[in-house]
Amino acid sequence: MATYKIWWYASGGSQIPFVGNVYISDTLACILELCSWLYRTTVIFLVCVLFRLICHLQILRLRDFANYFHVDSDVQSVMSEHLRIRRHLRIISHRYRAFILFALLLVTGSQFVCLLVVTTKARRDLNIYKSGELALCSVTLLSALSIMFRSATKITHKAQAITGLAAKWHVCATLDSFDGVVDGETLTARTSEDKIYPSVGTDGESDSDDAGDEEDEIDTTRFIPSYAYSTISYQKRQALVNYFENNKAGITVYGFMLDRSTLHTIFGIHMSLVLWLLGKTIGI
Repeated sequence: MATYKIWWYASGGSQIPFVGNVYISDTLACILELCSWLYRTTVIFLVCVLFRLICHLQILRLRDFANYFHVDSDVQSVMSEHLRIRRHLRIISHRYRAFILFALLLVTGSQFVCLLVVTTKARRDLNIYKSGELALCSVTLLSALSIMFRSATKITHKAQAITGLAAKWHVCATLDSFDGVVDGETLTARTSEDKIYPSVGTDGESDSDDAGDEEDEIDTTRFIPSYAYSTISYQKRQALVNYFENNKAGITVYGFMLDRSTLHTIFGIHMSLVLWLLGKTIGI
């Protein structure tokens, strides 16, 4: 942006009235405009990066929470920790929901109005200077918005993946409880060394080497070595799974969950606006 502005003023793109020497006036105007652009860009990127850092810290906490299903834990400790995570995510959502909403409306409205005015206004004086400035501003705003939405949807996806992890933990514990019943035999807790669970793919083969970095402690296709089948009853495990299914955590904006379906909706609205604009200009 700095290089573009310097080139813009050096090429005579400035149309502001100058006082005294034209070169000094253009230099001062260029410096002031660069300072203004740097301040605005720093503010919006600082907030977006701070939001991304907070979300990443909560993702790390969710990964630690996933370890509750791999050790001998009771339902009360799992429930208490999940309630604390939901409370923190609710606080983050309440503090950032106004900024997220206004940023989305500002970026969408400003970009749409600029494109509408530039492309539909009769006898519009359009040149490379104005087009370049519009492109740079669009890249800056969209980059900041992408950082924010990617962080929000990522933590929402991780928080909702806890439901699948709890359901898998419940299934593994239930299977273990039935496998251990042999004519009145007393069930005893087994450690992970007693029974090794393979990672089974869709074709029945092991896929532990094919998953790569796409899987972690939360979103994984591996079986869970169960520690709970002898200490936690079926009813308690089922109640915990029902709780996770009906109390999904994540980043919300005035009640709307920021997940992948929300991003698809936003993309559909933007695509509709672009197609409408193209229909007004070139007749698509």
